[in-house]
Amino acid sequence: MTNHYYSKQPTTPSQPKHWTYTLRGHDFSFHSDSGVFSKHGVDFGSALLIESYDIPDHLAQTSLLDMGCGYGPIGLAYAYSYPHLSVEMVDVNERAVQLAKDNANLNRISNANIHESNLYQEVASKEFGVIISNPPIRAGKATVHQIIEEAHTHLRNQGQLVIVIQKKQGAPSAEKKMVEIFGNCDMIARDKGYWILVATKQA
Repeated sequence: MTNHYYSKQPTTPSQPKHWTYTLRGHDFSFHSDSGVFSKHGVDFGSALLIESYDIPDHLAQTSLLDMGCGYGPIGLAYAYSYPHLSVEMVDVNERAVQLAKDNANLNRISNANIHESNLYQEVASKEFGVIISNPPIRAGKATVHQIIEEAHTHLRNQGQLVIVIQKKQGAPSAEKKMVEIFGNCDMIARDKGYWILVATKQA
């Protein structure tokens, strides 16, 4: 199990990679490596989420949690695009966390706090404006649903949970769970089988 991207300490031999990728109109430089999710480039689902979801004005100066950040494309794209946003990025994978820190420095992003956490275990704030995630599908349905369920506790009133997930990998089930927990769920984009789902915490 130690070679999965959702493992704490991947044992796959290091094979560093580097590339640039345009997100939200800005060219980012990324370092990646074996043992992390989508090690060869920004995956289609993450890119679709980043390009599809704009943070509402009333949340643009609050805080964002990138749950399962990997080497950092989602959290860093929003941290750069919304400089007044406080961004927290967490992952259970130690190698991914170090890469995300390196990529924050590489792209001169200073409003991101990046650290290890097994889901919400080490998350400090309980008042995020936005929780965003490309959840670890291979970790199983229970893990995906736990991310959705516990997001409600960690969101402020009118805060939003944003998820990207493929239809064939459980998007309908995730949508149903979001409606169950939040009472609402909007599909804001759909492309190549990927759904971008947004739920809003109501008073």
